[in-house]
Amino acid sequence: MSYFDKYVSNTLAGTSNQCYFSTNNERRVGRIYIKPFSYGIYEYSLLFSDTIDSTYADGSISVANESCGQWVIHSLKACIKSADIVNETKLYFQGNKEKCVSNDEIFYTDPVILDVTKGAELYFEIEFSGEKIPYFEEININTYVKNGENWELNRFVPLPNMVGIACHVEKKIGFLGDSITQGIGTERDSYKHWNAIIAEKIGDVYSYWNLGIGFGRAADAATNGAWLNKAKQMDVVTICFGVNDLGRGYTTEQIKMNLKKIVEILQNNGTRTILFTIPPFDYDEGTTEKWKKINQYILSDLSEITEVYNVVPIWGKEPPFENQAKYGGHPDAEGCKELALDFIKKIHL
Repeated sequence: MSYFDKYVSNTLAGTSNQCYFSTNNERRVGRIYIKPFSYGIYEYSLLFSDTIDSTYADGSISVANESCGQWVIHSLKACIKSADIVNETKLYFQGNKEKCVSNDEIFYTDPVILDVTKGAELYFEIEFSGEKIPYFEEININTYVKNGENWELNRFVPLPNMVGIACHVEKKIGFLGDSITQGIGTERDSYKHWNAIIAEKIGDVYSYWNLGIGFGRAADAATNGAWLNKAKQMDVVTICFGVNDLGRGYTTEQIKMNLKKIVEILQNNGTRTILFTIPPFDYDEGTTEKWKKINQYILSDLSEITEVYNVVPIWGKEPPFENQAKYGGHPDAEGCKELALDFIKKIHL
């Protein structure tokens, strides 16, 4: 896709499609607050997708690769707030203010130059309506919906899957995984999740795209659908799955097969892969045995075809309780920092 030849991600927030909602065709206005990774003057373009990336919960609400469609963006603008002054820039789609979205469409805004200085606040204001609109149920950044004259914290807002800027970088790094990769466990809107810390430490010689989604599982990524297609646009991808696969009853062999399949699909695409072991999550006795077998398979067999990073010594308690999460099943800011610093020492991106 030509978009990725020009644009790279400019935020460390996860903004994937997890569920969908309806406005009953009534118009609503939302705001999406995004912290840029690189500040300054850049050409921006926002990328949207009309496909659900990963199954939510038990799949009764939304499933991976499900189409949305039948919704409209009536207007979209970028807002930069600095010293109580807001500068607004209208965004267009092939010259049009309004965008009628079709099933499974991937689309993006026309390029626009934005100057976001350090300390300024960037948000996007979107007016939308429709019957099946994608959104992020477990979003970890601030989004609002207008109610009369007030703005209320509300997750029911369609998000750009990538906040793209035209910028040359040495490598494009993607972080593929579940809520642990997304950053659940750290304070909302704090940008203190483990991959955000890695990005901040390494700096803007690279770009970084957070493809972590709550309830995400290897079984979904292995379908080679919309979600994995995003990861294929990256030069390097870290892969952290398994907690939800174990929790949803996939067998040991199924999880092994899906992890291997993800690695092979990405590698066949020319992407360098770094596979994480499955994190600890206070598993019961039966699940712990499956967890140990799969992690041993990752460390022994899969390490022969891909780079492997073992998270257990950092996030697990001391043996024999390494199945228990030292920093919480969703690692907190301290646990994320510990892992990020260890990762940087052991893995050269």
